[in-house]
Amino acid sequence: RDLHTGTDAAKLMSLLMLVFSVSPILAPLTGSVIIENFGWRAVFWTVTGGAVLATILLATSLKETQPVEARAGSSFGTALSAYRFLMGDRNFLGLASIGGFGIASFFVYLSSSSFILIDHYGLSPSVYSVFFSINAVAFIGMSQLTGVLSERFGLRPVVRLAVVGYATTMVVLFAVMASGVDRLDVMAALLFVGYGFLGLVIPTTSVLAMEEHGAIAGTASALMGTLHFAIGAVAMGIAGVFFDGTPLPMVAGITLCAVISFTLAKLTLGRGREVVEAPAE
Repeated sequence: RDLHTGTDAAKLMSLLMLVFSVSPILAPLTGSVIIENFGWRAVFWTVTGGAVLATILLATSLKETQPVEARAGSSFGTALSAYRFLMGDRNFLGLASIGGFGIASFFVYLSSSSFILIDHYGLSPSVYSVFFSINAVAFIGMSQLTGVLSERFGLRPVVRLAVVGYATTMVVLFAVMASGVDRLDVMAALLFVGYGFLGLVIPTTSVLAMEEHGAIAGTASALMGTLHFAIGAVAMGIAGVFFDGTPLPMVAGITLCAVISFTLAKLTLGRGREVVEAPAE
């Protein structure tokens, strides 16, 4: 946010999604290989090694993006003031929540899909890893169009189109599954399309949420990330209560998250926006 805004930020956010989303593709496949060859404990050693590497990169390679003259002092009091301001900004909270419920739908899938695909549909762990990666490919592929579409149509129209497509696809999936059609190929196809639309929702809402908060970009980013994962954690917990080994509760949870994202988008993007000056961070 210090260096880029608007469509430029959207293009870079799509690149970030490309890098960040490699993990859902590689992680299940890598985990399967590690477990098969070295046992389940090796997964934790691998994660620990990744954390150590990330810490080293953080200390040696992550440079400050603000010039010295533009940096503001930070204290516990100023942080609280910035959080209070953001919690009162309905536009920021709405955009962060749109993305949050989008991510939550993926968390619901993440928490239930292994049991459903392996136990209910009979896939092997290795095949499940490939199946899981397919949805990540849809997400990544569509997210790469964020910059192009935003430059041509604007960020807000892209969000509106994406949430409509996402919610519609998930509602169709729920209706099909609720009618008694319990087919893996049908579920896979509709999830692929739905998560493709989700690939447009996350980067655009993130850019829009940060757009007016350059003075408190660090606090805004922290709060947005917290909201994303908090909403996702709550959604996983609720989905777990209703889990019965069949796909329908999982699909219902994903659909509910998609519909909430759509509703929040209608409420957040459908009204005028008054820009309020934020407190310095």
